[in-house]
Amino acid sequence: MSSIRAELSGDTEQLLGRLKQLSSFDRAGVLNAIAEGLRTSTMERFSREQSPEGVKWAPSVRAGDSGGKTLTQTAALKNSIRAKSDDSGAAVGTNDIRAATHQFGDTRTIRAKNSKYLTFQIGGKWVRKASVTIHIPARPFLGISQEDQEEIRELLEEAIEE
Repeated sequence: MSSIRAELSGDTEQLLGRLKQLSSFDRAGVLNAIAEGLRTSTMERFSREQSPEGVKWAPSVRAGDSGGKTLTQTAALKNSIRAKSDDSGAAVGTNDIRAATHQFGDTRTIRAKNSKYLTFQIGGKWVRKASVTIHIPARPFLGISQEDQEEIRELLEEAIEE
């Protein structure tokens, strides 16, 4: 799993505290439902192209050129999202090496390896440079949205009522 972490706080913490007091409560089952719900909402962000806060991602150059969607050329990143849970907690993440770059953004310098210059095309014109610095904007996909928090709260309340 990626090193990205999200925590619940507020009313949810109080509900979890109350749940600890219930001896017949199926913590593992509820946490599994929470993890799967978070995995589903994370994967849906790729279709909506937005962060957990509802902010639209900056479109990628490839998506702009081809009319496709940002972060979904092969769907490998989306399909790498996994949920894990047990009676002590729930986690949603990915072990895809590109995840942190897309979640947080990055600035990188690319240098020619096998020749003196990089040769590439921009806007139909060929360009030669020894190195190029690129900025990859943050496109957060992992996290807990307001809608996720409400769903978690509902799951916990239902579990307490049973």
